[in-house]
Amino acid sequence: MNELFKPFIHEALTKQGISELMPVQTRVMPYFDSQLDMIVTAPTGSGKTLAYLLPILNKLNEDTLDLQTVILASSHELVMQIVDLIQQLKEGSTLRAQALIGGANVKRQIEKLKKKPHIVVGTPGRMAELINQKKLKMHKVTTIVLDEVDQLITPDHLPAIDRVILSTDQSRHIACFSATVSNDARNVLAEWMNAPEFIQIKREELTLPDVTHGYILCEKREKFDQLRKLIHADKQKSLVFFNDIDALEKTYERLTYHHLESLMLHSDLNKDLRKNSIKSFKQGDSQVMLTTDVSSRGLDVDDLRTVIQMDIPREVNQYVHRAGRTGRLGSSDGQVISIVTKAEYQALKKITNHLKVQLTQFELSRGQLIKQGFHKG
Repeated sequence: MNELFKPFIHEALTKQGISELMPVQTRVMPYFDSQLDMIVTAPTGSGKTLAYLLPILNKLNEDTLDLQTVILASSHELVMQIVDLIQQLKEGSTLRAQALIGGANVKRQIEKLKKKPHIVVGTPGRMAELINQKKLKMHKVTTIVLDEVDQLITPDHLPAIDRVILSTDQSRHIACFSATVSNDARNVLAEWMNAPEFIQIKREELTLPDVTHGYILCEKREKFDQLRKLIHADKQKSLVFFNDIDALEKTYERLTYHHLESLMLHSDLNKDLRKNSIKSFKQGDSQVMLTTDVSSRGLDVDDLRTVIQMDIPREVNQYVHRAGRTGRLGSSDGQVISIVTKAEYQALKKITNHLKVQLTQFELSRGQLIKQGFHKG
C-alpha cells in the first residue's frame, strides 16, 4: 500500500495494523480518482468509512484554505465516529477537520470555521443552517459523501441535504455509502447525481474473527457484579464496551472502589490522556480498559483476548467492530462475552443471527467461567 497513499496515511494505517485494503476499499478508489459519482452498498463492518476517507485524505490539498470535502451523516454519534477516525488518519499532516452537529454550540462552531477546515463532517440540518448564515463556504467543495445514505434519505433530512448539495458547484462529485439503498432512495439520489456507478460488495466478503461469542444472563442490577467476577475469573487483557460515557465512568469508579485497576478511553478525555491510556493498556500496566465504540477505533492490541459488552451495540457493524478487537493476527483464542438481561439477550440474538455466528451461554461459578450451551445463529 506504500505507493498508494501519502506517507502520513501509510504511517497511520501501519499504526492501526492495517497492511492490506478490504474489498470495498479497493473497488471504490479508482472512482474517487476519476471524480465519478457512485452509490456503494456493502455489508456493515466491511470498511466503508475507510473506503471513502483514504482516497479523500490522500487527495486533499493541505496548502489551500478552501473547504474541499463535505461528509453528511444522520446522527451525532456517527459524525463523531467519522471525525475521530479522520483525526487518527491525518496525524502528521496539516489537514484540518471539523464536526458540525445540531445541538452543539453554534457560535463555537462558527468560531472554529475561521480556522478554515479542509474537510467538515456534519448533520444535514446544522450544515444547511450555517450555509444559510453564509458561515460555511461551499463554492470550492469538490467531493460530497453521504454516509449511511439509507438513513439520510428521509423527509426530515431531504430539504437540508438539498440545500447543502445545491450550494456547491455542479462539477463536484457525490459518493453514497450504505448497507442497502432502496429504489425510492435511488430515485431521490438521481436528482443530485450524474450517471452514478453502482458498486456492490457481497456479504460473503465480510468475515468475523474466528473467536468464541458468548453471553452471561443476569438481572440489570447484577451486571456490575458479573463484570467484577468475570474480570477476576478471566485474568486476561480485556476491553469492556459501553454505549455511553456516563455509564463507563460510573463503572470505573465502582471498580476502583473494589480495588480493581482499570483504564478509561473515551472522547471526553483529552488527547494526551487517551494516548497514555492506550500506552498503559498495551504495556500491560492494567489488564482492563473501559471504552466506547468511537474511541476504540484504531485500537489494535495483539494480545487482547477478551471483549466484554456491558451494553448491546445499537448496530450490527458495531458488534463486528468490537469483536474485531480480539482474535488478532488470525488467532482463535479470543472471546466476546456480553453481559445481558433477558431483553438485551433478544437484541443480541438478532445481531448474531444476522452475522450467522454461534452464541454460547456462560455462567460464573466458583471463580470460573463455565460454558452452558449454545444458540446457533
